[in-house]
Amino acid sequence: MIIWTVFLLIQQSILVKDFTVQVPGIIQKSTRFLEWNVKGAHQVYLTFDDGPTPEVTENVLDILDRYQVKGTFFCIGRNVERHPELFQELLNRGMAVGNHTYSHLNGWKTPNKIYFDDVEIADDLIHSNLFRPAYGRIRPAQMYKLAQKYRIFMWDVLTKDYNQHISGEDCFQNIRKYARPGSIIVFHDSLKAQKNLEYALPKSIDFLLDKGFSLTDTL
Repeated sequence: MIIWTVFLLIQQSILVKDFTVQVPGIIQKSTRFLEWNVKGAHQVYLTFDDGPTPEVTENVLDILDRYQVKGTFFCIGRNVERHPELFQELLNRGMAVGNHTYSHLNGWKTPNKIYFDDVEIADDLIHSNLFRPAYGRIRPAQMYKLAQKYRIFMWDVLTKDYNQHISGEDCFQNIRKYARPGSIIVFHDSLKAQKNLEYALPKSIDFLLDKGFSLTDTL
C-alpha cells in the first residue's frame, strides 16, 4: 500500500498540470496493471480518446482510410449512446474500440463503486476488454479490480491536441520527438482537439511511415 501511495503522489505531481507528453519510465515500470507501450513491437499504435464525435470522428476515419492504417478508439459511453451509428461505423471500418468510462469520470475524485458502475454502463454499450481511464487518473483499487476484466492501456506519447494553447505543429513535434517502437500515441476525436488533430494526424502518419513504422495493427 505504501508503494501505491508513493506512486500516486509521483503520478499526480507529473500529470496534474496538463499532463506530460511521455510519462517517465520509473512510473511505467511501477504500475503492473497499466500498459504504457507494446514491448518488442516495431508497430506504433494510434489511439483516439473521447469520441465518437460527429464530423470529427468521421474525418479521422477518412484520414486513416486514406493511408490504409488502423486506430483504436477509446469511447465515452454517453457519446456511443448519442451516436450509435457513428460507433458502428468505427467497427465497420475495422477499427478497435475500448471503454473510456460512460461519463468521463476522474478516478481520483470518484468513489470506487460509482466508478465501477460507470465503467460497466459503458461496457454494456461498447463491449470491449480494452479500457483507458479518463484523464489517465485511476486509483490502485480501481486498477486492481478492472484489470480482472480489462486490459488497461495508458500511453507512451500524448499529443496534447486538446490543449488550445498549443498548435497542431506542436502536437506533431511531440510525436516526432518521442515516438519509438511499440509507442501508444494518444489523439482525441473531440471538438476541442479538432483543429490540432486534423493538422497533426496526417503529418504524423507521414512521418511515422517514412521512419519505417507499421501502423496497421490495433491494440
